[in-house]
Amino acid sequence: MTLKATRQRKSGWPSVGALAGATFTVVTSEMLPVGLLTPISHDLRITEGTAGLTLTVTGLVAAVSAPLLIPALTKFDRRAVLCALMALLTAGNLLAAWSPGFGVMLVARVLVGIGMGGVWAVAASLAVRLVPPRSVGSATSLIFSGIAVASVLGVPAGTYLGELIGWRAAFAGAGGLSLVVLAALALSLPSLPSEGDARLGAMLRLAGVPKVRVGLIVVALIVTGHFAAYTYVRPVLEEVSGVSAGQIGTLLLVYGLFGVAGNFASGAGAARSSRVTLLVLGGTLSATMALMPILGLTTLAAAALLAVWGLAYGGVSVASQAWLLMAAPEAREATSALFAGVFNAAIALGALAGGLAANAAGTTSVLWLGGIFAAGAVLVLTGGNRKGLTNARCSGRRAHRRV
Repeated sequence: MTLKATRQRKSGWPSVGALAGATFTVVTSEMLPVGLLTPISHDLRITEGTAGLTLTVTGLVAAVSAPLLIPALTKFDRRAVLCALMALLTAGNLLAAWSPGFGVMLVARVLVGIGMGGVWAVAASLAVRLVPPRSVGSATSLIFSGIAVASVLGVPAGTYLGELIGWRAAFAGAGGLSLVVLAALALSLPSLPSEGDARLGAMLRLAGVPKVRVGLIVVALIVTGHFAAYTYVRPVLEEVSGVSAGQIGTLLLVYGLFGVAGNFASGAGAARSSRVTLLVLGGTLSATMALMPILGLTTLAAAALLAVWGLAYGGVSVASQAWLLMAAPEAREATSALFAGVFNAAIALGALAGGLAANAAGTTSVLWLGGIFAAGAVLVLTGGNRKGLTNARCSGRRAHRRV
């Protein structure tokens, strides 16, 4: 390592903080419709299930853009790439704030999806390049804490703002925040030339490595289940628990606060055993979603279940990223792109499946559906062949050399 790189790593924490701001902003931008589905559907004259497509479209686009942007932009400095993607995110949020109809809103959400997929794929792999090796785990948890903090501040703040002065103001605020983060990235990040040649074909071969494949399947199941239910958490709370519109933001804040705690607790747990951590998280999510329509019949009970839900889901990103980076340590950016692609595809699939279930069988059905998917992830983890996962390291090394 050069002297310049060593100094860069010693002074990399402001850059890590800016990257945490970026993950916070992209997830806030993606998730804003969750707390605003009702007013969006009323204003644009669509059903709540249709309004949920604003989340589905963003997730699908992010899923596709994450693995495609990395190879396409392989020759460009990562600092410039992140700034360009944040500018695109800004444009998408401001267009959503202005949108006169559902068609324009979908175009805006496509722009948000492109920006989100690219930012997530690039940012997730940069901690190791910005801080000393002993601090990589903490830096990675901090970067991913932006996801959990988005639940604490971003989504509830958007919900409160939507109640006070309208849902369009929430999207305009997200656009302004995107500009601030863009400036922070431009000022704090050093030059970060692309590492290696993350070709699409090599990424697909990497996905065939057994341990990587298991990790991606688990991510897909947990995230699909979560978003099948969480996308429609506002109508669930209103119909099942009798929560008033003014209390929604407070309950989402409870969820988010416990999500932040779950992020750091799971980061520490994943450093010891990512498999055990994911087992606990998947099992807890499945049980919590299944219990919500049975026990969450009051505001207080709903708040308690949301706290457990947040604690469990808050750790999913950092624990699954730890699993995948350990499965493919020599292909960090390619693995992060696969992770971002699968994660966001699962967000889209979950939102779509939840919308179909809500329209066909009622709001409560999304909770049962989410619990089934999370239980599937537990089955994958418990039924996996440990010997096969151990031997996967050998095949993984061969795949890494081709990435």
